Amino acid sequence: MQYWLMKSEPDVYSIDDLAREGSTYWEGVRNYSARNNMRKMAVGDMVLFYHSNAKPPGVVGVARVSKEAYPDPFQWDHKSKYYDAKSTQENPRWSTVDVEFVEKLPSMVSLDMMKTAKGLEEMVVIKRGRLSVQPVTAKQFEVVRRLAKA
Repeated sequence: MQYWLMKSEPDVYSIDDLAREGSTYWEGVRNYSARNNMRKMAVGDMVLFYHSNAKPPGVVGVARVSKEAYPDPFQWDHKSKYYDAKSTQENPRWSTVDVEFVEKLPSMVSLDMMKTAKGLEEMVVIKRGRLSVQPVTAKQFEVVRRLAKA
């Protein structure tokens, strides 16, 4: 099993939206590193759900990968803000995965908390903050969950 952190702006798609819907596809990733991370995901991998562009930003819930990477259909939709004229059906540039709701954390683990927490010093969200889909170690995953319940 692998662990990940995925970012979403709460006014676009929040942990409450995921809790209400049960599952969703993670469309709109247009960064090659983030896309490559999604292509490495497997069904059952665990995800820290992170609210970005929030005050404060931080981890608010847990999700699970429920469908492995497949072409993001919005890359071919001329009306979508995620349209990519260079992407073809034969050679899709962008991928998405499906995730399902696991839990909303009892309290947010803010980015500031993560920056000072023992065991999270090497976390990608601290070192390369803008990456929207990033790997997390099993230890980091557990430290964040423990902080949320403290």
